[in-house]
Amino acid sequence: MASPLLMYHGAISKLDCEDLLGKKGKDGAYLIRDSETIQGAMCLCVYKKKVVYTYRVLQTHTGSYTLQVHPKFFKTLEELVRHYKRRGQGLAQHLRHSVKRKTLLQLPAPNVIDEVPDYENVDASDYVVVLPS
Repeated sequence: MASPLLMYHGAISKLDCEDLLGKKGKDGAYLIRDSETIQGAMCLCVYKKKVVYTYRVLQTHTGSYTLQVHPKFFKTLEELVRHYKRRGQGLAQHLRHSVKRKTLLQLPAPNVIDEVPDYENVDASDYVVVLPS
């Protein structure tokens, strides 16, 4: 099951997001919302000097999270956020003030693809013995 995250706002619009961050009015205010254009993707939105910068958060087939513009991978969304709270990590503004929801939302479940079993786990009766001629 996916983990709850207070800064995750679900399917709010870009305009609603900008309004929430603008009301906070602090550089480094941020939240995470669902992408309006790519199903299953999320957006990390960060406020700086009255501008909201949006970074697409993608989830790999193994369940790791990454920002589309940065090739770093994190096991959880919490790890991703913790990393980008540090200065100089490539965002317009490092994350400083989370804009939290009043009620908790569950993050979407990861789209982890089942691994294909390797040959060593196949029943021996499925093999055909090939003898040299």
